[in-house]
Amino acid sequence: MARKAESLEVAVLGLLHESPLHGYELRKRLNLLLGWGRLLSYGSLYPALKRLLRAGWVTEVAAESPGVSRRLRIVYQITPAGRAYFGEQITDTGPAAWEDDTFNTRFAFFSRTEADVRMRVLEGRLSRLQERLDRARHSSRAGTGDDRYLSELRRHSIEAVEREVAWLTDLINAERASSPAVLQPEQSPTGSGQDPEQITPSAAPPADATTGSTR
Repeated sequence: MARKAESLEVAVLGLLHESPLHGYELRKRLNLLLGWGRLLSYGSLYPALKRLLRAGWVTEVAAESPGVSRRLRIVYQITPAGRAYFGEQITDTGPAAWEDDTFNTRFAFFSRTEADVRMRVLEGRLSRLQERLDRARHSSRAGTGDDRYLSELRRHSIEAVEREVAWLTDLINAERASSPAVLQPEQSPTGSGQDPEQITPSAAPPADATTGSTR
């Protein structure tokens, strides 16, 4: 839960980095950013904003609403300290950046990072999913007594990971093609705080990952 809260705070700071926003517009943009699979409620947004205010990363400004009413509304804007914190977070390439609760948010702001940072995060995420895929396949082989519903659930989980592995592989190859002098496989940097032996040298997907290359 803590990691989800931190990921939401980074997403809020990333959007406020572009321009000040009031609560309604911020929630709308966060829902677009997070995608259809995670609709954000005000019950999650406003506690996150309060935490950011307490930390000094966001400030409130009273602004006049457009239209006839001209009533005042609260607009949130990022502070210099918030910009610094956001910059630290999106350039962190350690294991926390590879996890389910944080990877999508980091990926959404990839355009603000350098190629080597993007590569570290993508390779870290790929290594994490390959480990997960190995465990899922082993579990599937061991589950000979499963009923058909549990077997279908295992198959669905494996195929979902295989699709993301293929998608990540395409992204890594595209990054290398766009910056060949920096991101050749033998020169690809490892993530900060990770064990280099955990990174798979090749970005190729497993031999039986035959599903599509997009999520």
